[in-house]
Amino acid sequence: MTRKAMPEQPVSGHPPVSARALLAHRAFLFFLLSRSLSRFSSQIAAVAIGWQIYDLTGSAFDLGMVGLVQFLPTALLVFVAGHAADRFERKRVVQLCQLVEAATALYLTVITYLGVVSEVQIFIATFLLGIAGAFESPTTAALLPLIAPQGSLQRATAVSSGAAQVATITGPALGGFAYAVAPHLAYAIMVLFWIFGMILTGFIRPRPQAIAKEGTDSDNIFAGVRFIRSNPAILGTISLDLFAVLFGGVTALLPIYARDILQTGPVGLGVLRAAPAVGALLMTVVLARHAISRHVGLRMFQAVIVFGLATIVFALSSWMWLSVLSLAVLGAADTISVVIRFSLVQLATPDEMRGRVGAVNFLFINASNQLGQFESGVAAALLGAMPAAVLGGVATVGVALLWMKLFPSLRKVESLE
Repeated sequence: MTRKAMPEQPVSGHPPVSARALLAHRAFLFFLLSRSLSRFSSQIAAVAIGWQIYDLTGSAFDLGMVGLVQFLPTALLVFVAGHAADRFERKRVVQLCQLVEAATALYLTVITYLGVVSEVQIFIATFLLGIAGAFESPTTAALLPLIAPQGSLQRATAVSSGAAQVATITGPALGGFAYAVAPHLAYAIMVLFWIFGMILTGFIRPRPQAIAKEGTDSDNIFAGVRFIRSNPAILGTISLDLFAVLFGGVTALLPIYARDILQTGPVGLGVLRAAPAVGALLMTVVLARHAISRHVGLRMFQAVIVFGLATIVFALSSWMWLSVLSLAVLGAADTISVVIRFSLVQLATPDEMRGRVGAVNFLFINASNQLGQFESGVAAALLGAMPAAVLGGVATVGVALLWMKLFPSLRKVESLE
């Protein structure tokens, strides 16, 4: 394999770093805390903005528009955001994003407290948060390999993903409680979290970053796309995530299952929504202690197949306990796939291009989530919820098996780091 291909053997003689030693690494600890605070703020924003829009308009269409308004900047600015991550100091880009997010949250705090908030103002604020997120996410992803100790990227990714799952589980509850006390309080918490995150980011001392030289081909804004197209293993990794999530997403159908199939109420729906994150968090703990050291390419495909099979079990289940268990397995399998995919892409990408490659990956992830919900909704409308969910799970398994044939170099990747 060439230098740009997926590493089949460890590229470093550094001994593995334990999870405890990783958390004792100051740069990674500051990174983890900063990223967690940003994720908490984003989860609080999702709850607070959603509730406020619905309170103001009572329109389900406007509620759906919130997600679209926040996704548009990602689609429009993906190449610019990736280029910025490769041309400028990454931690400064992250800090600037957190500053913009804090300022936007402060704006929402003030207009909500004064009672002068309108639907248009919320949409503008949501769009600004989307712009900041479009730059922050790929830059943060490109920053992690410069922070994690040598030989620990897989474990660092697992720990970072675990922190994100904690925020996903508890952030909405915190946001809902704060909004119930006072709507402006939820936004005020977001301000504090993003400011503290910005301060913590400033304490990060990453290894030197490789900057793409101006005027060279590697500096081209579309160089990341060309690099992905020329590297079958990376193309296979990113596209696998796109199509697996596109077909296998059942999140949009959970309200239908909770009410019509499992005969449970809002509390049951909350349990169903939390189950994948709980499974993901438990798997994160396992991966943080026991990194996958062999057959990582094959393990990634196996995880996607388990994801699809768990989707099928959930689709056919009429028992609450089995549905929750299958969703937890689904979340655990997805975590294995995410950790391996992220590590493979980061290790196979030159540092001066990680921002642009990460931006394309970020676009694919967001597109698969958004389009996956749309696909599930359309399929459920045409076929019914259960057939649509079964079909999605079968399609996910089929995609994994097909990709194993189309991208043999990805299947044969032996180890990380």
